[in-house]
Amino acid sequence: MRALRTMLLFLPAVVFWGGCADSPNVDVLGSYFPAWMECIVIGLAITLIVRSLLIGSGIYAHLRLKPLVLPCMGLFFTMVVWLFLFKN
Repeated sequence: MRALRTMLLFLPAVVFWGGCADSPNVDVLGSYFPAWMECIVIGLAITLIVRSLLIGSGIYAHLRLKPLVLPCMGLFFTMVVWLFLFKN
């Protein structure tokens, strides 16, 4: 009975430890960086490019909730870059 209780106690920990596998690393000029850092930088660069395109086309002036739209665009492009570069 005691062994069963101990096993049930550690079962959730085993499930959560499964997500702690090796994270992908990217070689940048001889130094390894976590892949998520590269995805954030690329996603933010794409967001800035899209923002400048929106300003150039005149759509940016008509956007409501800019403090919400721009971070959501950044998150979206970051996740898309992660999906395209590191889907396993």
